[in-house]
Amino acid sequence: RRQKKTASHAVTELENTKDCSQAGKPLFCPSHPTEELRLFCEQCDQPMCRDCVVDRHRQHPYDFIGNVIHRHGDALRGLLKSTQQHMGTLEDVLSRIDDMGSAVRSRAEAVAAEICLFASGYVKAIEEHRDRLLKQLEDLKVQKENLLHLQKAQLQQLLLDMRTGMEFTEHLLTSGSDLEILITKGVVASRLAKLNGVAYNTHPSVDDGIHFSPQETAGQCCGYEVFGAILNKVVDPARCTLHGEDLHSARQNQLTGFTLLCNDTVGERIGRGGEAVRVTITHKDKRGCAVKPTVCDNDDGTYHISYSPEEAGLYAVCVYVKGQHVQGSPFTLMVKNKFREHHGVFHCCTFCSSGGQKAARCACGGTMPGGYQGCGHGHKGHPGCPHWSCCGQVKESSECLGGPPSDTSQRRLLRTVVL
Repeated sequence: RRQKKTASHAVTELENTKDCSQAGKPLFCPSHPTEELRLFCEQCDQPMCRDCVVDRHRQHPYDFIGNVIHRHGDALRGLLKSTQQHMGTLEDVLSRIDDMGSAVRSRAEAVAAEICLFASGYVKAIEEHRDRLLKQLEDLKVQKENLLHLQKAQLQQLLLDMRTGMEFTEHLLTSGSDLEILITKGVVASRLAKLNGVAYNTHPSVDDGIHFSPQETAGQCCGYEVFGAILNKVVDPARCTLHGEDLHSARQNQLTGFTLLCNDTVGERIGRGGEAVRVTITHKDKRGCAVKPTVCDNDDGTYHISYSPEEAGLYAVCVYVKGQHVQGSPFTLMVKNKFREHHGVFHCCTFCSSGGQKAARCACGGTMPGGYQGCGHGHKGHPGCPHWSCCGQVKESSECLGGPPSDTSQRRLLRTVVL
C-alpha cells in the first residue's frame, strides 16, 4: 500500500484467497480491456490477447496458453522441487549450526574450568617454589653468617693471644731484670714464634656471591615446570683450568684452539656462562704481531678459544677471567711452519724389497730391468713396508721430511711408472 502504483489495489491474505479463487474466470488484457488473455508470447514470456499479436508482439513467436502451460508448469515444478531440497538442506545446516553452537558453549565452559584449575595449580606451584627459594636463601645466608662468625671468633682469639703475648713481652723487656729476661726468654720466644706461625686467611672466608637467575630451570613443583634458581657459586680465576691436545703447539694458517673450564672457589665447575673472558696471543719476537682469537661461550661454564696464526714462531698466550690470570696462564705457544705435503708415491717398493731382482714387479704395476740399481724412487728402501718415495716416511698421513721436488727426481719417478 506504500507504493504509488499499488496504493489503490485491494490486498488480501493468501489464506483468504482460497475460497475466492479466480480460477475459471476470464482475465482481460490491461492494454485491451475488452480482449481476453488467451495467448502467450514466448519471446516476451507473458500472456497477451489477439490485439497484442498485431500490436506490440508483432512477429513474436506465440501459442495458446493451454498448449504451453504444461511446459512452463513442469519447469516451475522442477524449480519448486529443487527449492524444497535446498530448504531441507538449509534446515539441516541450521540444526547442525545450533548443535555446534551448543557444543562450542559447552566446550568453552569445560576449557574455562580447565584453565582455572591449571592457573590455580600453577599459582600454588609458583608460591610453593617462591617459599622454597626464600628458605634456601635464608639457609644460605645463615650458613655464610655462621662461617663468618667462626672466622671472626678465631681471628679475635688469635688477636687476643697476640696482644697478651706482646704486652707480656714488652713488660718483660721494660721492667724485668736481665736474669728474668734470660730465664723466660725461651718460653716467650717459643710462644711468639708459635703465634707468628699460625696461618690465617686475610680475606673473609665467604663472599656475597648470591644471585638469582630467573631463566634457570628449577625442575618441577606440584607437577609444573618452574623456573628461577639461586646461584651462590662465584668463579675463581685461580681454579679455572685450560684443556686441549695442542695447547702449546699450532700450525701456521691452521685453525686450532683450546677450552677454558671455569670453576668456583672450592674447585667445583660453574654450570653457567656469561663470565668476562679475555684472551691475548702475541708474538714474542715480532713487535706488533698478534693473533686475534675468538671466544665462544658454551653457556655451561666452558669457553672454546679458537685462533689461526699467520706467522710462525714463539707466542705468549694470556687467558684472563674477570681481569685475572687463570691457572696455567700465561703460557708459551710454538707455531710451526705450515704442513708440507708429500710430492712422491706412497706404496711398497718391490724392487728394494726383493733384494734387487730384475724381474720383480712393483705394487704400482711397473717393472725395473735394472733391479735395485735402477730403482728410480730415490731412497734406500723399506722392505715390505709401504712408504713415501719422496722422504721415506712410513706413515701415510704425515708431513714430508724431504726437500722440494727436483727435476731429476721427477724424471726418475716418471720413468719408473712408465716401465
